[in-house]
Amino acid sequence: MSSELGIDEIVKRSQQEFNRFTEFCIQFPDDRFFLQPSDAKWSAAQHLKHLIISTRTTTAAYALPKFLVRMVGGRPNRASCSYEALVEKYQAKLQQGAKARGRYIPGTIKASTGKNPLLTQWNKATRLYLDAIKKNWTTDQLDKYMVSHPALGKITLRELSYFTIYHTYHHYNNIKNSKF
Repeated sequence: MSSELGIDEIVKRSQQEFNRFTEFCIQFPDDRFFLQPSDAKWSAAQHLKHLIISTRTTTAAYALPKFLVRMVGGRPNRASCSYEALVEKYQAKLQQGAKARGRYIPGTIKASTGKNPLLTQWNKATRLYLDAIKKNWTTDQLDKYMVSHPALGKITLRELSYFTIYHTYHHYNNIKNSKF
């Protein structure tokens, strides 16, 4: 993925990661979906809830009026980085100890919550995210606005879309490689 991707390709790749994550959660055994491997590790349900929270937050950057995004985030003083560079930067932050904080921590989720209601929330969050990008932004505009990210600092909206793609994959991979 390069910084030259247009809206259509960003939407397509986002949808692919969202679909992969959704299908994985659907196939994940119900009796283990809510089990935490340890106090330090999240359950599959907690990973899903974290992605719901972060995707809803990210959607705001694409749904707010552009003048508000500019007022809060400012103008970029650099070009957007590539997908690969963004992933490297995020992985470096994770290795330095960056982790979810505050409202991004999903808390305990009981099995009585049910998997389907969480998946419904996830599907709505991803649909709203994709709709906000498609309806409100052009490819060129993604490089002209910045937002603050809790781990990455100031990033362009293009970089935020790259982060969302990778972040979804990152949590899919974490669940896939956990011992439940």
